[in-house]
Amino acid sequence: MNPDDSIEKHFTRLKPEQKRALHKLKIRTIRDLLYHFPARYESAGATGTIAGIAAGAEVTLYGTVRKPDIRKTWKSRRPIAEAWLEDASGKIKMMWFSQPYIAKTLHDGMVVKVSGRVAGEGSKMYLANPIIDRTPIDPDAVHDSLFARGSTSCISDAEMYSVYPESQGVSSLWFLHAVRKIFETKAHEHIEDPIPTKILARYNLPTLASALVFIHSPRRLSDAAAARKRFAFEEIFSLQVVMQQRRHALRAEKALPVAVNRQALADFVASFPFPPTAAQTHAIETIVNDFDKTHPMMRLLEGDVGSGKTAVAAATAYLVATSLPSGRIAGTLQVAYLCPTEVLAKQHFSTFVSYFRDHPIPIGLITGSECRKFPSKIRYEESAKLSKPAFKKMVANGEIPIVIGTHALVEKSLSFKYLAYAIIDEQHRFGTMHRQKIVTKSDVAPHLLSMTATPIPRTLALTLYGDLDLTLLDEMPAGRKSVITEVLTPKEREKAYQQVHSELAKNHQAYVICPRIDEPDPAKELALIAKSVKAEAARLKKEVFHEAEIGILHSKMTPAEKETAMKKFENGNTNILVATSVIEVGVNVPNATVILIEGAERFGLTQLHQLRGRVIRSTHQSYCFALPESSGETTRERMKAFTNAKNGFELAEYDLTLRGAGELAGGKQWGVSDIAMEALKNIKLVEAARTEAAALVAYDPDLKNHPALAARAFTADKEMHLE
Repeated sequence: MNPDDSIEKHFTRLKPEQKRALHKLKIRTIRDLLYHFPARYESAGATGTIAGIAAGAEVTLYGTVRKPDIRKTWKSRRPIAEAWLEDASGKIKMMWFSQPYIAKTLHDGMVVKVSGRVAGEGSKMYLANPIIDRTPIDPDAVHDSLFARGSTSCISDAEMYSVYPESQGVSSLWFLHAVRKIFETKAHEHIEDPIPTKILARYNLPTLASALVFIHSPRRLSDAAAARKRFAFEEIFSLQVVMQQRRHALRAEKALPVAVNRQALADFVASFPFPPTAAQTHAIETIVNDFDKTHPMMRLLEGDVGSGKTAVAAATAYLVATSLPSGRIAGTLQVAYLCPTEVLAKQHFSTFVSYFRDHPIPIGLITGSECRKFPSKIRYEESAKLSKPAFKKMVANGEIPIVIGTHALVEKSLSFKYLAYAIIDEQHRFGTMHRQKIVTKSDVAPHLLSMTATPIPRTLALTLYGDLDLTLLDEMPAGRKSVITEVLTPKEREKAYQQVHSELAKNHQAYVICPRIDEPDPAKELALIAKSVKAEAARLKKEVFHEAEIGILHSKMTPAEKETAMKKFENGNTNILVATSVIEVGVNVPNATVILIEGAERFGLTQLHQLRGRVIRSTHQSYCFALPESSGETTRERMKAFTNAKNGFELAEYDLTLRGAGELAGGKQWGVSDIAMEALKNIKLVEAARTEAAALVAYDPDLKNHPALAARAFTADKEMHLE
């Protein structure tokens, strides 16, 4: 059995629904099947006789299958597979809910081992969704070459079994027998190990063949843990190899030379309406030093909400936009600034215009709905609207040095003449493909600055952004006060409203965040507790804030409607903005000093921190009220962390510990498996993988001496590029 053979070649009796399920789980080859790991392990319970079982017990029974059949429940018409299990002491019914295909795999007279929970009571007891082992081979046989006999601490295979992630059509039971069939052929022993032997020995990791058996059919839970550690290392190591190869290739490329005039830069920074923090000054200097190098910069600027990343971007963009292309006496190098939303792109355009107002540097804006250029030919202090063809022509001719935009910025039809610097705001909101598209906008790779205000734990940053150098903005501008954060029960809601009244009386403004846009349609779905933007805005106007002007903002509004709503709020015409989390990133209204977050437990901790950051834009004292709808232990713990954390980085680490990196940073979109994401809690493992990958790529950059690792790294790279 070749590991790269298709599943259909060796499992010839697959039904259409099973093929669809395997395809959905991305299982196409024998290798894919072996890398479909159990989600958990369960005890099969005590072995005994049918006569000796008790309700609620986890049991393992040996017996004969009788009368397998399929029926539907009377009310819901839900399909049920059922059969009787018979031994010398009696018989008991077995039932599998919504898995009718199981009955078709059984036949009268089969001798099997059954593991499951006893449901029901008395004469109506039955086994609910039991696991059936119908393989007559010795369950210990597959372990003979891997484990020493005679260990008294060993949990035998008969007492625990693997539970796999399923899809409609293939059950965990199917995976148990499919993997066992592969082990019988010893196909797992013929897969070349992608991790070099010396590295396995250095970190005491099992070989691939051993780890596959350990993870699918462990005799000890400690064996399963050792295997999971090995596969976590394998995946993170493969990703790090990809990252190190990118870094190695990048150092061989030439960047467009940026003229670094430190005096001009200092004069530009001095024109800002605020003095830069020491962290901002350090970040700017670090980037300027990268500009002095011959190869392109690849840097991640990570800063908490309100730490001043946009100012760093503007200062470094100024250097590029005032540099002449090599060998020319006119025209400048160009900057592309990619933003995740139209609201944020327009806001950054407005911010850049304010920074560059006294400097004669054209700035462009391109979104899905419009193109603008500053300054206008008619009135210098204003921007002018342009047609897309005219705008794109000016960019292609090098007439607009700084171009800010949304996804429209990476369209094939938009080309740059001298793109030397690419800035990506809120990096985590874009897939790797967007980063690749923007850095290939020019024949010469531009310097790249990725920025994020979403705090990322160090392990995650080292893994997902392993090809980038990290710079941290860990200081807030002078005069900023910490947001006073309180978690209120529904009965304490009035306290939040009183604070809003108080802030409105000072001519300040407020946000109210709701999890939903509309109220649910009772005819289509059950009514939810979660508040909606539209209904809450109407209720607040009618019942609480009669005199206030209340606006709404959500993702279903047109770009023109969003812009109008934001302009009214920015200009102070709207006192309270009721919105969804669409305002989570970058929205900057310094006069807003209080935010109420309805259904707070529905948001991730880092997302809550982003929302709280909307009211930390001035020197005024600001307030955040979290209003969760539930009060379970997990909610209380998370709300306590939200209240007590000093910054977003603390919250990110807490979120990683509590919920895992998948929820924290959208791990799925990066193609990082659950097993690797859990390993990101182990900084030593990640740093070891990074160190080993760097050393290996340094002497074998093309992996010519490591073909198995090259194939594994290619797979990891491909998964990361999936959008």
